[in-house]
Amino acid sequence: MASVLKTWVGEKLRSLGYNSTTTELDIAHIISASKRCSSPEDLANQFVDTGMLPSCDETSVSQFAHEIFARVERKNRTNVYVQREREAALLAKKQKTYTLLEADEDDNNVQRRAARVFEETGAEIKCDIEEEGHLFEVDKLTESEQRELRYKKEIVDLVSKKQWSEEEAADVYRIPEEYDNFEGGNVNQKKRFSVTTQRYRDEREIHPQQAWEQNQLHKATLHFGSKDRKPTDYQFVFEDQIDFLKAAVMDTDGVSVNVDKQQPTSESSVKKSKLNEDRKDLPIYPYKDALLQAVQDHQVLIIVGETGSGKTTQIPQYLHEAGYTKNGEKIGCTQPRRVAAMRVAARVSHEMRVKLGHQVGYSIRFEDCTSEKTVLKYMTDGMLLREFLREPDLASYSVIMVDEAHERTLSTDILFGLVKDVARARPDLKLLISSATLDAEKFSDYFDCAPIFKIPGRRFPIDIHHTKAPIADYVDAAVVTALQIHATQPQVIFIALF
Repeated sequence: MASVLKTWVGEKLRSLGYNSTTTELDIAHIISASKRCSSPEDLANQFVDTGMLPSCDETSVSQFAHEIFARVERKNRTNVYVQREREAALLAKKQKTYTLLEADEDDNNVQRRAARVFEETGAEIKCDIEEEGHLFEVDKLTESEQRELRYKKEIVDLVSKKQWSEEEAADVYRIPEEYDNFEGGNVNQKKRFSVTTQRYRDEREIHPQQAWEQNQLHKATLHFGSKDRKPTDYQFVFEDQIDFLKAAVMDTDGVSVNVDKQQPTSESSVKKSKLNEDRKDLPIYPYKDALLQAVQDHQVLIIVGETGSGKTTQIPQYLHEAGYTKNGEKIGCTQPRRVAAMRVAARVSHEMRVKLGHQVGYSIRFEDCTSEKTVLKYMTDGMLLREFLREPDLASYSVIMVDEAHERTLSTDILFGLVKDVARARPDLKLLISSATLDAEKFSDYFDCAPIFKIPGRRFPIDIHHTKAPIADYVDAAVVTALQIHATQPQVIFIALF
């Protein structure tokens, strides 16, 4: 746009007989002068005073000033203060049109006034209908008059229905009116059948304040908890019950009664004894003392045991009971998978009868279920690597246990190099490498000929079978095999299908 304007100004100057050579500077000077001036007359006077166009007459100069003034774009230089004053004046003028409401015109008064006007209007229309019925009952009404009469009758019916419903909803007793007039022989069928439709009528409206109070009361009486929670063994005690004696035998009969004084075992004690029995049934339990002695004598220990022998759940508990966490230090155990860390931590907290997240917790990516009281911490390999970033020497840990080392993930291999250096720097740190099928000799050589502790046996016998021929549908074959085992085995077994 600017280049077009400059070209036009140059051509216009040459047409006006501008003798000197037209330069970009002259054109820019003329355009800037036209932008500064407030009117074409001021621009023409400036051209004459400065002598920009000496060879042109006043008419040509004035015409050129009007043309260039119309072509040049200029910014709106309206004063901000003046604009704000105008807006304030408009706002004040608008506010003067508003009026204050009277103090007595609340919602209740408005409703009562509207109801009174509604009733008065209905009464007036009813009187008009009666008068027109007496005056024009003989004459034939036009179509518009009949339409207006039907409209008035509908209004009267609405008013009468509203009055009748308000009377029915009143909180006072009213003697029912008879709808069978035996003397006159007339029967009000509307009142007669209204009894059958009474339950379908709208209930009385509740005030918003009363509805809010009822809602708050309902919230205050809510009971939170699991819906399928097992009920307690206690029952309500009523005053009208009769207590009976268990040994209700007369002394003269000479009959001795043996009263069973054994107290019923509580549910918590049964669960505790069941957990203790399950822990004792694990293959690692007979080697508890030998394992603790080996951990005390050696800084690095390679533990090899079958799956289900209790390495992951029992070894941290044995170390905790032996006093490795008495100085506020923690025992860390790594797991290659997030779900395994969560499930093992939940199982150990259940066996120790503590809440998950207090003494026993877990730490996985995007979730940290630990606290300042946590002494047994199960975590993934990546979270232990993050612990190295925060605490390179692992000063808050007394024992580090790398579990499932045979899986050989990238994080596990990195941890082997880091924990080896930390173990050399901290003689008080205990390092346990646990696995099910681990090449123990090679890892023992890597950790400076660390001793190997083997846990023989497994809790459940495992039989391995292979198919004789390839299977077309592995999913269907797996389901059929599981159902066949379940149907043929006499004892109750659990099947894990992968």
